[in-house]
Amino acid sequence: MHYFVTGATGFIGKRLVARLLQRKGAVVHFLIRRESEAKVAQLREFWGVGPSRALPVFGDLTEKKLGVSGDDIRALKGQVDHFYHLAAVYDLEADEESQVKVNIDGTRNTVEFARAISAGHFHHVSSIAAAGLYEGVFREDMFEEAENIDHPYFMTKHESEKIVRKECKLPWTVYRPAAVVGDSRTGEMDKIDGPYYFFKLIQRMRQILPPWMPSVGLEGGRINIVPVDFVVAALDHISHGQRAGGECFHLVDPTGYRVGDVLDILSKAAHAPKMNLFVNAALLGFIPKSVKKGLMALAPVRRVYRAVMQDLGLPEDMMTFVNYPTRFDCRLTLAALKGSGIECPNLRDYAWRLWDYWERHLDPDLHIDRSLKGTVGGKVVLVTGGSSGIGLAAAHKFAEAGATTIICGRDQDKLDEACAEAKAKGYAFVAYAADIADMTDCDRFVQLLIQNHGGVDYLINNAGRSIRRAIESSYDRFHDFERTMQLNYFGCLRVTMGLLPGMVAKKRGHVVNISSIGVLTNAPRFSAYVASKAALDAWTRCASSEFADQGVTFTTINMPLVRTPMIAPTQIYKNVPTLAPEEAADMIAHACIFRPVRIATRLGVTGQVMHALVPRVAQIVMNTSFRMFPDSSAAKGDKGARPQLSPEAIAMQQMMRGIHF
Repeated sequence: MHYFVTGATGFIGKRLVARLLQRKGAVVHFLIRRESEAKVAQLREFWGVGPSRALPVFGDLTEKKLGVSGDDIRALKGQVDHFYHLAAVYDLEADEESQVKVNIDGTRNTVEFARAISAGHFHHVSSIAAAGLYEGVFREDMFEEAENIDHPYFMTKHESEKIVRKECKLPWTVYRPAAVVGDSRTGEMDKIDGPYYFFKLIQRMRQILPPWMPSVGLEGGRINIVPVDFVVAALDHISHGQRAGGECFHLVDPTGYRVGDVLDILSKAAHAPKMNLFVNAALLGFIPKSVKKGLMALAPVRRVYRAVMQDLGLPEDMMTFVNYPTRFDCRLTLAALKGSGIECPNLRDYAWRLWDYWERHLDPDLHIDRSLKGTVGGKVVLVTGGSSGIGLAAAHKFAEAGATTIICGRDQDKLDEACAEAKAKGYAFVAYAADIADMTDCDRFVQLLIQNHGGVDYLINNAGRSIRRAIESSYDRFHDFERTMQLNYFGCLRVTMGLLPGMVAKKRGHVVNISSIGVLTNAPRFSAYVASKAALDAWTRCASSEFADQGVTFTTINMPLVRTPMIAPTQIYKNVPTLAPEEAADMIAHACIFRPVRIATRLGVTGQVMHALVPRVAQIVMNTSFRMFPDSSAAKGDKGARPQLSPEAIAMQQMMRGIHF
């Protein structure tokens, strides 16, 4: 039996050809562009056949009679038993012109070609999109009833099916698959569309929130999803039945799912937080179209909407389909498949395979140069407080990645030691002695940076001072608050504001401010330190808004407890799980590569949520820890004493990794 297939290089077509070739004596002729001739050998290898059974026919979907030569048309005439038309644009983001050219004009050219070669039966793979946004149940015998087909994808799929129904003189059958996802057995997929648009959002939720925390999902209309192996098997089986033509089959999941159900199933597959509360997108339907259109005509509204959708990794048109109103009857399909053993599997049974394949092969971040070298190589990076601790560890990473790495600190001997350490590793630091707490010295330092380096591309505000002392022990120590604010807030701002004009002039720059988890958890005994970092956080939020259109970005890192000289005076921290400076440096590198607005641990986010939702409970929890852990010996003025901890305090230390007590 001879077959002809358009779209044989596509996701569905490639697998359909493989299945057709499993039939004894089957020969498949497939349309391919001349410039893609090099792909033929790979296709035959995928299909496991030689040149005698997989025959390329060179042409172009957008040309009359597919641009196939007269000789090829004569050779094929009367030879093709089944003609499968799968070539189309299946992309909501594609422009209207390309969709019309391929989906409508291409279908008309294909029908014309199939008639020219006198094909036995024409099989047109349409889509459930041909129904538009029909309100209610769309049956397999319905077509003209389609409504709300304004979107280019819906319109072109509807019009292409109309061409087959009205202009095809051969016996024809139409197949309308639902949203096609990867193979239910392997998860294999070749592109991101449909439900895959939500994968990045789910992944981000998993990274930010602990898996046990309930999350808010989006509820909407019904979405019908089918795996590619079911579509191919059903298409192959139905098309080989004894049919007179003029039929339509819905290759859909008979069950169907609401948008919220799909998001919840995928979240479970990704081991992300379970969605327990759903916001119904149907509420948007109460807003008159004229009002929505008027709002989207406003430039600020469009900008915000696009920014939100881009940040979520969703196409701008996605919200149009969240309230998808159509359900699909598939009684004819079920009858045709009866006894074949072919049925649509349950999404819950194979969602994990879809997720696993996406995360291993399709996650966009896998295909972008996200290395630190690709980010800072050849750029100028300043790390304040770079002679020890977190700053020194980060400086080593930047220098090793090829950045011109500048470090500063008050102690020249420590700076010299850091430079010698870098030299021994095969790279160099540029070191400047500077006191960030001294405003005059900050100005001098900034001018040096501008004169010698033309400013900086990345600024890491790491220099800081921490004081662990209860307020009741600080009544006569107001200078603790002054000196902490002087370095952590005013000094940081003085350097940042001195370098910002240069960043704005170059339309690029990134500022990373090292804050504290204590700002999120409101850690007791750290009122001076937390207040200074909270001031910096607030300033950064304001600056981020002001410079959003200037090419300058900001990241705040609410750093957990790190094993550095700054925490050495507090003896009880020797028993507390802490991050190594190198781990903290990894967080700084991540901030430079991805430029998120904020980096925080799950514990920090949980603390912030608690203070926002149940502030009284959060206060009780923190007060309990405050009373459980004593002031350090240094804070009491007794440097020789060793702190005595209760068993409860020791257990809590181990539980609360990284929180400041």
